[in-house]
Amino acid sequence: MNPEFLRSLGIPLPSGAMITSDEGDGDVQPLWLSDTPASAGLWAQIREAHGDSGLWPLLLVPLEHDQEFRPWASGELFPERVSSPESHDPSTVLAQWWKEHTDFDDDDNLSRADRLAVTAPFEQAWPGLAPARESALDPDETAAEYAGVFVSEHPGARLGLVQAPRGADALAAVGWGGPVNYDDTGKYAAVVRSWEERFGARVVAVGFGTLHLSIAAPPADHEDALAVAAEHFAFCPDNVWQRRHPPTLAAYADQLIGMNCWEFWWD
Repeated sequence: MNPEFLRSLGIPLPSGAMITSDEGDGDVQPLWLSDTPASAGLWAQIREAHGDSGLWPLLLVPLEHDQEFRPWASGELFPERVSSPESHDPSTVLAQWWKEHTDFDDDDNLSRADRLAVTAPFEQAWPGLAPARESALDPDETAAEYAGVFVSEHPGARLGLVQAPRGADALAAVGWGGPVNYDDTGKYAAVVRSWEERFGARVVAVGFGTLHLSIAAPPADHEDALAVAAEHFAFCPDNVWQRRHPPTLAAYADQLIGMNCWEFWWD
């Protein structure tokens, strides 16, 4: 992607610049980043007017209290290290992560019984992918609404543009390293692709180690939510571990019923 390509689209962008990745010879520029915070409705305007442009807009927030707007403005982006989402099967990836996160460790602060209670009723047995859901809501309209809410809650969020046909692929194309302490971003993008298809998910915003998705078809009851919660635990165990009242799939699942946004955080 280059500035000429952006100008050829006629997108009414605020001032901004191409960001060069820290990797390589300085010739990889996976991101265009605005200089100032995104205005209300800008994300939705770009998607509506240029949905087939091959660009995906992202609302970007930095590491908390960081003056350099890391990792975006600092170029801490590593597309060369990220595998293609197409090369991973989401069910296989989630099953592998589930096993890693549920294996009992003698150094664990929890007893074996307490750890198994966290993932009940599935305990150590991976339950498989949650079934797809249909919804009367339009995924893109849901995403536009959530983008407006996100900007109001994060007034410092800037606009990023990534050359990618869908939000999941944008995570890989930009070289986002949020879950780098756990695994390759390409695997996470493969799972998000599956959520786009099964739950009408759209990637709206990304932080240093956070991911924010809109969801057009969330689980409607506790049983459906439990299956989705299992995927969330495999995808981002901190979503469950960081809960205190108590840290269980059952408690977490109740929060997912009817929820039109999913948010994830990796340490």
